[in-house]
Amino acid sequence: MLPVLPEIIDGLPNISGWEEEVQSVVQQNEPVFLPRTNLRLSEIRAAFAIALHMHQPTIPAGQNGELISNLQYMFEHPHEGDNHNAGAFAWCYSRMADFIPELVAQGCNPRIMLDYSGNLLWGLRQMGRGDILENLKRITCDRAYQPYVEWLGTMWSHAVVPSTPIPDIKLHIQAWQHHFAAIFGWEALARVKGFSPPEMHLPNHPDTLYAFVKALKECGYRWVMVQEHSVETIEGLPLAEKYLPHRLIARNSQGETESITALIKTQGSDTKLVGQMQPYYEAKNYSPKPLGNVLVPPLVTQIGDGENGGVMMNEFPNAFKKAWHEMAQDVVGMTGTEYLELIEAAGCNPDDYPACQPIGQHLIWQQVSKENSTPDAVENAIAQLKQTHPNFHIDGASWTNHLSWVKGYENVLTPINKLSALFHENRNTRSREALLYNLLLQTSCFRYWGQGVWTDYAREIYRRGVTPPVTAG
Repeated sequence: MLPVLPEIIDGLPNISGWEEEVQSVVQQNEPVFLPRTNLRLSEIRAAFAIALHMHQPTIPAGQNGELISNLQYMFEHPHEGDNHNAGAFAWCYSRMADFIPELVAQGCNPRIMLDYSGNLLWGLRQMGRGDILENLKRITCDRAYQPYVEWLGTMWSHAVVPSTPIPDIKLHIQAWQHHFAAIFGWEALARVKGFSPPEMHLPNHPDTLYAFVKALKECGYRWVMVQEHSVETIEGLPLAEKYLPHRLIARNSQGETESITALIKTQGSDTKLVGQMQPYYEAKNYSPKPLGNVLVPPLVTQIGDGENGGVMMNEFPNAFKKAWHEMAQDVVGMTGTEYLELIEAAGCNPDDYPACQPIGQHLIWQQVSKENSTPDAVENAIAQLKQTHPNFHIDGASWTNHLSWVKGYENVLTPINKLSALFHENRNTRSREALLYNLLLQTSCFRYWGQGVWTDYAREIYRRGVTPPVTAG
């Protein structure tokens, strides 16, 4: 019998402590959408999938420097910048829980994927907006609406994966799973099988990518969304079939390989495309394509901020509802897991999906054979490519296994890496508070260490992170 998880523990979000229970739930392999879908693949010519990304950073800007949501700060300081939009943002975080039941009641067949950072979920509870979470529970936990909504996992503190210390990638993924289960329950967590990387940033450093894909699979994820211009074929070419699922290959500097299914998000002005339901209108132009020995409908996949900008605030609601009302039977919306389960039930094998890898990796593997792959060989190849290919760039891995990162900090370059190293040095007695500060400092909003208030926030989070009480947690 699984325990009912507390959402808040000693004033902190539940982001650790039940790793075994979380693991037992997320590794369940039963179909999620297949038993309940009302779609028949044989009747579908083309499909589309849209996801809404929602995030508000946690900042040390409360009355006495407490950690609060940036959304709360916006409400409390309405005359700064565009903070007058706070109310509209809050409505955007909740409104899909109104739109979906309304459309279903009207006989429509809507679909939506939701990606909420852990910062945002915690912040809503902190600021007393449990009403938003309760509304979201309706479309998450009520079986009547489960066929229409898919939650995507993400990094708890909206950390971009390429610049996240390698040992912390899995911690972010697990923290989000803990927190989500505490809010929405174990059964809801068992249905989270797709992953949305913050900012769609896919690491192209071999060791970071390998750690990312390995962590995703260990945490029960079946697929990840990637941006089309962040990947290439194994030969280094642009993808030929970006509307079909791919097999993302991750090979590290030791020659080890992992892979995971990838759905390709197409390039473009994301928020405008989603806000105007462009993926639906694009999908109307397509017909089934061969995948292995099966003809499958192509899937046009897109993600955009669910709250940010006038298009999402003002144009999206009407465009969203209009599209579902006018939709024909042969061009439909799906969620990512629903699509993959349908085509695999029809005979597709993930091993037959076209292979892809992060952009630029073909140049590395031209110089480093799998048989002779070592960390030094890969780093030497990267250094040489930076000299010979001016456009070649790669986000360096932080704290790979062959670097000394817990003793002496010889390789510490940034406060993010130093705080991570301190956290892992004390890993046997690390507390939930220490974990929280480690993850918070990696929020993408703080990754640019220039000047201004965001720099001050980051410095304060770092200061608290290196001095919290160390207790078991």
